[in-house]
Amino acid sequence: MASVAHSQQISAAQKAPLDELSKIDGFVDTRDLHTSAARLSIAENATVDGSTDPVKTPFINPSSQTKLPTTLPLTDDQSTKYSKLLSTVQEWTTKPSSTPNASATPITDSDRMWLTCECLLRYLRATRWEVQQAAIRLQATLTWRHEYGLESHTPEYMSPENATGKQVLLGYDIARRPCLYLNPGKQNTERSNKQVEHLVFMLERTLDLLPAGQETLALLINFDKKMGGDRPPLWQGKQVLNILQSHYPERLGRALVVNIPWVVWTFLKLINPFIDPLTREKIKYDQDLRQFVPPSQLLKTYGGDVDFVYEHDVYWPALNELARKKRVAMTERWVEAGKKVGESEHYLRGGERSREDGKSLNGHI
Repeated sequence: MASVAHSQQISAAQKAPLDELSKIDGFVDTRDLHTSAARLSIAENATVDGSTDPVKTPFINPSSQTKLPTTLPLTDDQSTKYSKLLSTVQEWTTKPSSTPNASATPITDSDRMWLTCECLLRYLRATRWEVQQAAIRLQATLTWRHEYGLESHTPEYMSPENATGKQVLLGYDIARRPCLYLNPGKQNTERSNKQVEHLVFMLERTLDLLPAGQETLALLINFDKKMGGDRPPLWQGKQVLNILQSHYPERLGRALVVNIPWVVWTFLKLINPFIDPLTREKIKYDQDLRQFVPPSQLLKTYGGDVDFVYEHDVYWPALNELARKKRVAMTERWVEAGKKVGESEHYLRGGERSREDGKSLNGHI
């Protein structure tokens, strides 16, 4: 169990940069986690601050009980369509505005880095390999990311929304997908667009923590059956679905939903027609979650073995600093590799690769 003195040290240093946090006894420095040697040196189920019983910060790595899914190589036709889409995207210098007659804005380095090989393939799969439609949707998402202000949604801005731990990013499922827990019973703010912004912020942090070789995330939702007549308004549900399906295609690997009260079942029936059929297949209701997430990284409130205590002043800075360091490491690798559109996410997240005739060995092209 973490000592009282250790907990006090973490609280005192909670707003310090990682250089300062790393001086605390037991704190794990995550800046070099992209190297295989660094990952192997980290203990099984290690957390950012070294806490164990209770756990207070995110797990650094997936459990050894997990395994990446097998990816199939592209067919010749799919490779041709990918190459055509890549050639189109490489020519973009601006992104359109959603406002009629408004000027387009320049494509930024952040946009170019987002346009990875895997990103283009996700949009091709989402449009059933229609190259023109994939290009249109990619442009729409570039516009949305700019106008929605993703980069302006800072941890400080979002902190009040997560003060009760209504969303927790912790651990990985059996396919090494990072797990984002949604706890509607811990809702602490009035219905507003900022709640949707908060969900998008947490989705982005979840994607920051993806290991090399994994593109999707796992959502775990516990309605706790205490919600009574409280349910999300239909407009909010449709807005969230639109964002997820339009701008995060092929990102949901699995959704696990437990303790569903009748009022939420009613809401799900209302929202069901708006859910893509492929997405519906990924949703599991009221099942034993230990078959999907290793018990050593599954919260006790969801049937696992992890005794987790949410302390906002400890968890929130640890999560965001971990995510920031991973983004910095990805950016450094992207710059070192030549700042290319169509770069490999597998490589950017620390995976090894070899280039041969422009083809990546990450199982995609």
